[in-house]
Amino acid sequence: MEFATFAEARSLFLWGAFAIAFLMGAVVNKTNFCTMGAVSDIVNIGDTGRMRAWLFAMAVAILGVVVLSLTGLVNVKQSFPPYTGSSLIWAENILGGIMFGIGMTLASGCGNKCLIRIGGGNLKSVMVLIIIAIISYYMMYPFPGTDQTLMSVLFYDWIRPLAVNLKSGQDLGSVIAGTENAATINAVIGGVLGLALIAFAFKSSDFRKLDNILGGFIVGAAVLGGWYLSSNINIDLDGEMYSLGKYMQEWEFLAEGTANKPAEARQLSPQSYTFINPMGQTYNYVTNGLDYKILSFGIMGLFGVILGSFFWAIVTKGFRIEWFASFRDFLNHFIGAILMGFGGIMALGCTIGQGVTGVSTLAIGSFLAFISIVLGSAITMKIQYYKMVYEDEATFIKSLITGLVDLKLLPSSLRKLDAV
Repeated sequence: MEFATFAEARSLFLWGAFAIAFLMGAVVNKTNFCTMGAVSDIVNIGDTGRMRAWLFAMAVAILGVVVLSLTGLVNVKQSFPPYTGSSLIWAENILGGIMFGIGMTLASGCGNKCLIRIGGGNLKSVMVLIIIAIISYYMMYPFPGTDQTLMSVLFYDWIRPLAVNLKSGQDLGSVIAGTENAATINAVIGGVLGLALIAFAFKSSDFRKLDNILGGFIVGAAVLGGWYLSSNINIDLDGEMYSLGKYMQEWEFLAEGTANKPAEARQLSPQSYTFINPMGQTYNYVTNGLDYKILSFGIMGLFGVILGSFFWAIVTKGFRIEWFASFRDFLNHFIGAILMGFGGIMALGCTIGQGVTGVSTLAIGSFLAFISIVLGSAITMKIQYYKMVYEDEATFIKSLITGLVDLKLLPSSLRKLDAV
């Protein structure tokens, strides 16, 4: 996709991100594709359908990235955020993932589901979005008049030293074979893993329903579409091609003035859908008077999902205003939103951002974050369930230990409450 001017190229970049996200929002609303719901179905009723839909979305994205990478249409090593970067922040992936998993359970859905609910009329999710947006923004950007962020104040000094430098990158191909042969190894691993996940998904009758197949496919295809769109927009200047990012790097030599210069060059890099970081970007965009320079792929994706969900809710007459049922309901959503804001930034993404987009790059950190999100959510559901059934008898510790036993993470001899 070639354009004569930077403005035209960036316009497609932004509106393309919106259009793909709009479709994803409508389909996710229609199919009830939900990553927290996927965990809940397994933990509470043993139904694997929606979890297999999530895995199917991963498979579509992984296989698509393999093909696009082999044909030179995507280079995930240049991505924003840097999923395959050499610094493996494993402790942040794990701790952030667990925090996010706990938070999304308390707040009734992940980042993507929050946006879907807003489109459907859920005002509880508006509060969740606002809290996540503020926290995620200040996790990334300094407080006014200082050089300190929430990340630097609360986490950086003790958790960042735990990071491991892998030199060649943390994608599986680079870890196994080094930089020179990484592409080939990634193609093999991605191909095998993608096909295995598809086979696993279709093996169960729980999954083989139209909504599960459609939801998983569209989410995976949307992530793939984001990678393709953000990697293949170029400006043609007298026969010399410039990507958006490269043009930004040479702005002072190529452009006339700074009137239309975007705020950040990194947000023009190859990327796909994630929703916690963009919530922080949206806070920045709104508090700066809707400055066009701040608009990004992530912000347009966020608006696209909300409006796509709203469109489907209106068409099907499913739009319903919802509010908190009780103070306890409010408190759960409030605490959950805080944990999602912190956890989503630390883990470098959410259930879509790491669980589909990140995993499609075969980055070790993305797999760690995905597993940790599922674990945090599953443990929280177990605790909630035992405290509901046993009431006063089920203390937090007893419920936690019993939940870990149910998840086969502790020996059955440690069980504190009878299985229900």
